[in-house]
Amino acid sequence: MPEYNEEEYLDIPRHTFIDERKSQYELKIRRLKLLCLALLTLCVMMAGALGGLFYVTKHRTYEASEKFGQALDIMETEWFFAEGIENAHERLTDQALKGMTTNEEDPHTSYMTRQEQEDFVQGINRNFVGIGVQFFQLADETPMIERVFKGAPAEEAGVLPGDIIYSVEGVLVQGLSNDEIVDLVRGESGTVVHMQFKRGEEILSINITRREIATTVYGETEGDTGILVISQFGSSTADETTVFLQEFIDDGIEKLIIDLRDNGGGYVLSLQKTAGLFLDRGAVALIEEDSAGKQTIESVAGKRIWNTTAPIIILVNENTASAAEAFTLALKEQRDNVTVLGTVTYGKGTAQISYPLGDGSYLKYTYAKWLSPDGNWINGTGITPDEIVELPFILNIAAYTFTGEDDIYRQDSVGQAVQIAQYALEYLDYEVDRTDGYFSAQTEKALYAFAQDKDYTCDGTLDEDLLNQLIQAVLFDWMTENTHDTQYQRAMEILHD
Repeated sequence: MPEYNEEEYLDIPRHTFIDERKSQYELKIRRLKLLCLALLTLCVMMAGALGGLFYVTKHRTYEASEKFGQALDIMETEWFFAEGIENAHERLTDQALKGMTTNEEDPHTSYMTRQEQEDFVQGINRNFVGIGVQFFQLADETPMIERVFKGAPAEEAGVLPGDIIYSVEGVLVQGLSNDEIVDLVRGESGTVVHMQFKRGEEILSINITRREIATTVYGETEGDTGILVISQFGSSTADETTVFLQEFIDDGIEKLIIDLRDNGGGYVLSLQKTAGLFLDRGAVALIEEDSAGKQTIESVAGKRIWNTTAPIIILVNENTASAAEAFTLALKEQRDNVTVLGTVTYGKGTAQISYPLGDGSYLKYTYAKWLSPDGNWINGTGITPDEIVELPFILNIAAYTFTGEDDIYRQDSVGQAVQIAQYALEYLDYEVDRTDGYFSAQTEKALYAFAQDKDYTCDGTLDEDLLNQLIQAVLFDWMTENTHDTQYQRAMEILHD
């Protein structure tokens, strides 16, 4: 029992008391002290029965803190390699916190350093200073533009999908990594970057002014159908989506494909706002349930602008996760005309929050699970589409690595490289009679046909260079066309039946 200070306990200025009442006041204080002493004695007697738990908890907390401090001190001062590590204290502390938050029960809880947190947020929002293009590396490490974002500096400068990035500020980029090319292109907002692009046999020199760009949504039309590709649910996703939807509406388009393939999720608020463009006010975005079973309904936000009778196809795959899954279920369970198509989704049914730790680092931890409007929890199981549609098998095959110059395949030989070539030829619509890795006469014939179409020398054998040409052709077709996108093609069939 703490000792009471008369001034603090009474919380009344001393001069308000008259002398006649002072003796009564002192008597009350003495009685109070005696009562406190009795209570204190009773508490000591009951400590084993009632206070043990509190003692053990504090003792264990102290032990853990002391153990951590001792280990950290030893590693900083006595560990042989500590002298060679810049800011060993920060690194060791970060490693310890990462270890604490790494567990098999919850892969989505983690400790993030300041830089990791910044990268994480930028990854969700996809906002950066640049020119507004998305590119990929062909098999020969040639960087090709896959997508030019609407309203971005690159679009205004006339850059087109299929253009090859040839040089940046005079530096030839053939063979450079993606990160190296990105570092060359990015810079401060308002500055100019000089780039050269190869379009066919022509080299185009273009000056592009960099600016801040948000690129979580991409939209285009094909005939009477709008295609909306949502890559993340970032802070600007609802606004970006609104722009494309309004254009579709103005053009009289009522059929819609929403591509959520490889969308790993994002913010709950972004989900609420984006779903609100398709659902009436009061509709449920998701239901959060904490560890005590308390549920909180998160409703959609904003105003619906997309016609409730317009059909929607949602494309999903094994990398569609979290907020993207919640968005899919919110529309599927509350609209009558939504079809989910593709492959079974990832199955992430938990929600995380990032808690700042004061030095710029964050603890991202799971605070609840989420349920669909109908109360479904898809954690670990994912969403099974209304119609399962697989992509061409060649897109699931890892690139084959030749081990030496002697790795040349010809008729009657067998190998994984042959099988990859057969799947590539099949994808590119060349006639093959098998895809089991046996080099048949028809395989040789298809290789000749491919080489002739590409003006490439072929002697009837398969070597590393020819296989790379095949893979490059597949990648180019996949990134620039949708003819072989079986999921997209099936979606168009359903919308136009």
